[in-house]
Amino acid sequence: MFLENLGIDALDPLRLGRFWEEALGTATLTATPELYETRLALDGEAYLDLCFARVPAPNTAPPRLHLDLLGGAAQEEVAARLRALGARDLDIGQGEVPWTVLGDVEGGAFCVMEEREAYTRTGPIAALPMDSSDPVRDAEFWAWLSGWVPAPGVAPRTLRHRSGRGPLLELCPEPEPKRPGAKNPIHLDVRLEAGEEPDVIAAGIAARGGEELHPDWGELPWRVFRDPSGNEFCVLPAPGAAA
Repeated sequence: MFLENLGIDALDPLRLGRFWEEALGTATLTATPELYETRLALDGEAYLDLCFARVPAPNTAPPRLHLDLLGGAAQEEVAARLRALGARDLDIGQGEVPWTVLGDVEGGAFCVMEEREAYTRTGPIAALPMDSSDPVRDAEFWAWLSGWVPAPGVAPRTLRHRSGRGPLLELCPEPEPKRPGAKNPIHLDVRLEAGEEPDVIAAGIAARGGEELHPDWGELPWRVFRDPSGNEFCVLPAPGAAA
């Protein structure tokens, strides 16, 4: 398995996807009114796709996963460029912090980060902080699920692509438990590799504290789960596998 997608809810996938493509310098894969996909190259053949799928209404659930963008010494210039693309400053109660909190063109919060040694070789996305009720447990879960490995960072537990490039996945203590019935507006997707059996992987997820979900979305080629902290993710079929 490998971590392939960052799935992001969008009222207007074309508008939101193009904003993030300009922000990150990624490459368009799909551009339709229902789905916009853009690719961030990590190292060699490794990548992370950002997939913006249309939703019928705004998601008001507190975000449990967001993007921290690389700022560093150019933090103010990066934030100014993003504002020129349509981002706006947000006050989410952060107080005096060394990072800049912005909202994208649909109001989704993200941060432009200050200089941190852990962000060396991350590329434009420095980190993906995700809420966790137990960062130690969830780091083990996501390392198994994604193939990413432990890395230095400021969160209680941090994972990274084994190449040492690309964003950090930070497991952060949750400010509150996942709300019953709430859906994360941003989630992660992993893809099976050739020879991996979906039912075996599903059993492994359950054995590690995850749970399969069965949303009423019709027939889908992927399966939906949540991690031990309640964060949704999808397991996509291996390339070339029958849907």
